[in-house]
Amino acid sequence: MLLAVLQANAAVLDTDANLAAIDDAARRAAAAGAALLLTPELFPVGYAPLRIDAEFDYSALPELRQRLAATARKHGIGLVYSLPARDDSGAHRITATLLDRNGATLLDYGKVHLFGADERKAFSPASEAPAVVDFEGLRASLLICYDVEFPETARAAAVRGAELLLVPTALSAGFDAVPQVLLRARALESQLTVAYANHSGHEDGCDFAGGSVVAGPDGALLAAAGEAPAVLFAEVSGEAARSAREKVPYLRERRPELYAEWEAGAP
Repeated sequence: MLLAVLQANAAVLDTDANLAAIDDAARRAAAAGAALLLTPELFPVGYAPLRIDAEFDYSALPELRQRLAATARKHGIGLVYSLPARDDSGAHRITATLLDRNGATLLDYGKVHLFGADERKAFSPASEAPAVVDFEGLRASLLICYDVEFPETARAAAVRGAELLLVPTALSAGFDAVPQVLLRARALESQLTVAYANHSGHEDGCDFAGGSVVAGPDGALLAAAGEAPAVLFAEVSGEAARSAREKVPYLRERRPELYAEWEAGAP
């Protein structure tokens, strides 16, 4: 399956401009034969937690979701997008959603690990484990940004059968080791493909690192961006994950009951 990854600069709280950028990327990705487009964290509204907290109208969410679903339908491409959301308790979350080619929702996920004071002021952390769904023959799951920097979250997806981990992110400059080193290790240790879509440029006081990547189950780079806006393409497959897990059975040979004892006995 051909996967597309959008790296771009969002305009904070200019949803029309940001949705137009997603629509254009979806058009280009579909024309290239991609089955799925991954976009960055909070891209439809721009990454600015405190401004979202103060200014974003959560009543606009249904329309935004409808417009994103229409983009998927129009171009016949699956889509991963990330939006702020409000749950039934009234808590504000950072979320990601996977749509199929018809714009139907396959999977929703709430960010578990919030990064920094601004995110913790504007949002509440979710607690649900990453779920796994079938996307055109691939077992796919979602994490968001800082989540993937914890091995436990990627492993939680892997033990549920994930072969492809889709990660919208908003990684600021100065953390280059995350896409260059950590993500390749994460893909290798859980033996799945990790796709990581970041912002580029400057948004509301934050300089973004770019550096979006796709890393295969053997840790190899399948695609990588620099600092500039780009649409990356990579061929991904479930067979690559299954082959890696058969060759070195990390998942089968884990001893989680022992690790739980170790943690319980830690000082």
